[in-house]
Amino acid sequence: SYDRALQTVELRVTQFSILAVLRRLGASTISRLAEGLVMDRTTLTRDLKPLERRGYLKVEPGEDRRTRTVTLTKRGRQALGKAIPIWKEVQGGMVDGLGEGRFHSLLTNLSNVVDVTRKE
Repeated sequence: SYDRALQTVELRVTQFSILAVLRRLGASTISRLAEGLVMDRTTLTRDLKPLERRGYLKVEPGEDRRTRTVTLTKRGRQALGKAIPIWKEVQGGMVDGLGEGRFHSLLTNLSNVVDVTRKE
């Protein structure tokens, strides 16, 4: 599983996803990051705390008092850099196990679910 493989770099797959999306988005508000992850803001806020404690990201006040901005740190980029090859290896195993057609069908179906939930 992804979690088992990522243990070697002391990350869970949800933490990996947060770091990866944050790298793609750049500095981001918690709301924008939650939307990018298709995740509840409250859950994301809770999941950010261990990453912040480890120095992988910073959470700071945003432009107004109601927002907070999340930024990936150098240490977070380094952790992500170590985790990406591990994630790719597990992902390759998933593709091999399911077959490329079934794997892409799964991704398409998941993408459709995300689209539907964003419309609600």
